[in-house]
Amino acid sequence: MQTYQILIMNGPNLGSLGVRQPHIYGTQSLADIPALVRQVMGAQADAVSLSFFQSNAEGALIDRFEKARTEKIHGVVLNAGAYTHTSLALADCLAWIELPVVEVHVTNVLARPEPIRRQSYIGAHVIGAIAGFGVISYALGVQALYAHCCTRQ
Repeated sequence: MQTYQILIMNGPNLGSLGVRQPHIYGTQSLADIPALVRQVMGAQADAVSLSFFQSNAEGALIDRFEKARTEKIHGVVLNAGAYTHTSLALADCLAWIELPVVEVHVTNVLARPEPIRRQSYIGAHVIGAIAGFGVISYALGVQALYAHCCTRQ
């Protein structure tokens, strides 16, 4: 069985997930993701190898994407945080990077009260988006990316 290398990338403030505004983002943290992936993927969990990257800096996220392109990364699950709604630079990177990316959000960004949170500059350059399921959105993103990779073989 092939093992798919999946990178989970997180933008600003997501390193504090679980502590930061738990009434909005919940109490689970990034450390909970591997167990959630195993739970959601069941027997297929052994077919994915996860690596993680988090940065509050836009340029560091772009640098990590460029590095992932040269590594044997099969795809990326990305929660760009606020950069989702503001970063043309990240959108430009995704437009050329040639890696399948699933956009994820802990909250349902379409239901958020701030109009800016309903737009995604990166959305046009990803294979799909999952939002509103708390930290389990990451596990669903990994599952979707795994299915995408399997169908491309």
